[in-house]
Amino acid sequence: MIHPTQVAEMLAQATATPGPIPTVIPTPPEFQISGEAGHRTLWVMFGIMVVSSGVFALSSWNVPISRRVYYVITTLTTIIASLSYFAMASGQASTFNCASVKDSHEHVPDTYHDVCRQIYWARYVDWALTTPLLLLNLCLLAGVDGAHTLMAIVADVIMVLSGLFSALGHTGTAQKWGWFTISCISYLFVIWHVGLHGTRMVGAKSAPVGKLFGLMSLLVFVVWTAYPVVWGVAGNARKTTVDTETMIYAVLDALVKPVFGVWLLISNRAIADTNIDLDGFWSHGLAAEGRIRVGDEE
Repeated sequence: MIHPTQVAEMLAQATATPGPIPTVIPTPPEFQISGEAGHRTLWVMFGIMVVSSGVFALSSWNVPISRRVYYVITTLTTIIASLSYFAMASGQASTFNCASVKDSHEHVPDTYHDVCRQIYWARYVDWALTTPLLLLNLCLLAGVDGAHTLMAIVADVIMVLSGLFSALGHTGTAQKWGWFTISCISYLFVIWHVGLHGTRMVGAKSAPVGKLFGLMSLLVFVVWTAYPVVWGVAGNARKTTVDTETMIYAVLDALVKPVFGVWLLISNRAIADTNIDLDGFWSHGLAAEGRIRVGDEE
């Protein structure tokens, strides 16, 4: 039989020389941010958009005001894009979207750390303003009626804003995928109002105009389809770096803004049937007879 004093001595020795206690040092947050290549890309795109805006504006000077609608819309598109790229290149207009990632350990419970990816929200502001202008150019080219044009523009704005809300949503939640689904459905409405309805409307115009609309709308919708693919691989799955994401978006933006604009304006000069004459307020302002002067009423 062990005496109580022996038990006390054994306990004292055990507490005096404790064994190693497994510990886990928390992993600090991981930040995925734009590097030198990404910043250089943003500055290059800013320069391209500024030069494009100047070229488009200068090329409209020898065009009558009544026929400048394509020039005005195209110039505004690249001006807005240049402002967006300046904001991103100068270090503004971005935030972080964080997701928890599990860290597995052998002898201790699993831990989690945050992976925070840089999101340029200025990109979505750019798209919300410039993509409706691109659609307006396509609708004017095809002769789409005002009702379908308005519906296409509203669906496009919903598509872009839903994409922004999805990009900022929590990973793996119904919130994130719900907004993404709304964005995709809105894109289908854009295709319906511009692509399908526009193809029927442009049939009343000459064959060159119909061919031009078909090719230009194909360019726009193929490139726009690539945007959610890039978002899924880069922004959502985080399989690429922020720099790679920035470069891919830069190429896509260049195709649907400066390249699209040059193509449209050159074709407008070469194909007479693409001209749109807008008189009235667009060309001459408000008629003097319609103005109310102080003292005219008695």
